[in-house]
Formats: sequence, C-alpha cells, structure tokens
Amino acid sequence: MKQIGFIGVGIMGSSMLRNLMKAGYEVHIYARNKAKVEPVIADGAVFHETIAECVKGRDAVITIVGYPQDVEDVYLGEGKILESADPGTYLIDMTTTSPSLDARLAKEAADRNLKMLDAPVTGGDYGARSGTLSILAGGEKEDYEACLDLFSAMGKNITWYGPSGCGQHAKLANQIMQAGIMSGVCEAMSYVKEKGLDPEVFMEGAAAGAGQNSLLQAYGPRIVKGDLDPGFFIDFFIKDLKLAYDSAAEGGLALDSLANTVSHYEKLSEEGFGRLGMQALMKYYEK
Repeated sequence: MKQIGFIGVGIMGSSMLRNLMKAGYEVHIYARNKAKVEPVIADGAVFHETIAECVKGRDAVITIVGYPQDVEDVYLGEGKILESADPGTYLIDMTTTSPSLDARLAKEAADRNLKMLDAPVTGGDYGARSGTLSILAGGEKEDYEACLDLFSAMGKNITWYGPSGCGQHAKLANQIMQAGIMSGVCEAMSYVKEKGLDPEVFMEGAAAGAGQNSLLQAYGPRIVKGDLDPGFFIDFFIKDLKLAYDSAAEGGLALDSLANTVSHYEKLSEEGFGRLGMQALMKYYEK
C-alpha cells in the first residue's frame, strides 16, 4: 500500500496526512479551496481538482470531514468516491458520524468490490500532530488487518470493535464519557476559582488523586490561561454528542447527563462560541 487519497484537510486531517507522508506514503488530496491547503501541498501532498482524480488509482482513500451530510456528499453521487475508486480500494471513513450511515456505505462499497472501514479517532489536535491518536475501527477484520500499517502511521492505540458501524459506536461511547468529564473539570475549576484556591496548586494536587484525568491535564492549564483556541470545535463536539444521544434513544437508553451537557454547549454555540475549543464550556459556568 503506497498511494493514499485523502479528503478532509482540516485541523486533524492536515496533521494526519503529514504523518502519512513521514511514513513514506504518497498522499493525494482534494479540497474545495486550494488556498487553504497550500501548506500541506508545500510539504509534498499532491492536489487534485476533483474527488474522482483524487481517488482513482489509490490503494486506500481516507476521509475525515465534518458532518454526516459531508460524508454522504463525498461518497455518494456522480464523480464521488464510491463511483470513482478502483475495485479493491480500501475506503476508510475516519469522520465521527452516524454508525448506521457508515454501515450503509460499507454495504454499497461491497457491492462495488470496494473494502470499507469506519475508523473514527480520538486524541485531539495533539494526538493528530504527534501520531498518537486512538483509532476505533469497524468493518471486516481482514480489511482492518490489511490497513494496520496505515493506521500505525497516524495512531498508537488501534482497536477493532466488530462489523461496520462498530467503530462509530465505540467513538460515540468515548464522546459520552468525555462530555461528562469535561463538565466535571469545568465545574471543579469554577468551584476552585469561586473559593479563592490557586488553580495550579489544585491541579498539581489533583494529579495524585482519584479525580485525576487526562482532560484536566490537557485542558486545565488552558482554562487557567484563558486559552480557548480549538483543538476540537464546540460545534463538532455538539454534532458528536447529538449523534450519541440519538443512537442511544434508538435503543431506549435515556442519557440524562449527556443531554444536560449538550444543552450547555448548544447555548454557547447560539451565543457565537461554536468555533472555540470544547474547554470553552468554562464560559457557561463563569456566567
């Protein structure tokens, strides 16, 4: 596997494809706005004006776009991925999207002799840059195993969860946990601030306690500094959390804590903060 098509050159995708190039892969990209991807072109990515040109002749095609509609837009229709990729190509959707959508796309891909995996990631902008993402895969196990070297260029914790859609279910479960932890971090930091404690001393002490967690380590210092720049946009986090809530509701699960966190994030988005990082949840508590 040498030539990779890549669609979705955003905060995460640009770092992921750079790691693929560092590992020796030839990466071909498509983007609607060439000017926005000039930095990765300068680093060696091959730009194409159409999706069809990007995916033809590739060993694998990776997508990491924004919303379920964006996934449908790049896979379905004339000149899109399913129509344009060569038979036998591995298609890897690394977007966090609807499990049922990726399962449906995998069936349509199989009908065209294409091999599709859902493989959403977690680890944020740091994990994408450092090549330490966790990759949560679903699909045929032999296809997953064939793509392990490719995954290893972008991540370290790589797990197969089962048939198509299972990688997405695992990612949504991760987002449910992350939502609860981020709420806890922001509430704790708000309490620390209101009671006049030194937040840096608190974080140092908490690092040795049962409440220690990776989100406090990663985002606590940013919160203290007022750094709300995105590693992951609030609007994208809302999308993930609503996908999780809807998927849970299909099975009769009521996730009350998740619903509460979603409502807080939606309020921030309505107030114009949707392009800040998810640690900007602190703004809700500061009010």
